[in-house]
Amino acid sequence: MKRDAIPQLEIDRLIEEHYAYEAADDVEGVLASLADEVEHDIVPSPFGPTRDKAQIRAFYAGLFANVEGRGLTPLRRLYGQDFVVDEVVWHGRMIDGAPFGCPGRGGDLSFRLLHIFEFEDGRISRENAWLDVAAIQRQLGGLT
Repeated sequence: MKRDAIPQLEIDRLIEEHYAYEAADDVEGVLASLADEVEHDIVPSPFGPTRDKAQIRAFYAGLFANVEGRGLTPLRRLYGQDFVVDEVVWHGRMIDGAPFGCPGRGGDLSFRLLHIFEFEDGRISRENAWLDVAAIQRQLGGLT
């Protein structure tokens, strides 16, 4: 059954709300922006695609403990009926740990980030994010 298209302004609001929770390191806010039956797939994530909210919570808690986001530079946003392809450049700093397979060591970092978001009932029902790991490795000095 074909669903009604989500208005572009509503899609933008949902994405910007999600990004604002991420910028504030608000794990519970991020989880609230996701549908109850969400598919979460961050490449590279040690969990792979998951629907398990405990794993999603653990991913964001670890990410927020190890990175400091400083902003996004939008590149393009392509709209579909109930999905968006959103490309940005992420700017921040790796504080510690190695959430992307590279030691943080306090290094500044900018890399392209491509999201595919799908929506249902006013929340994100699928978040698929692709990080430019080669750029991360180049800037932080290789793998752990």
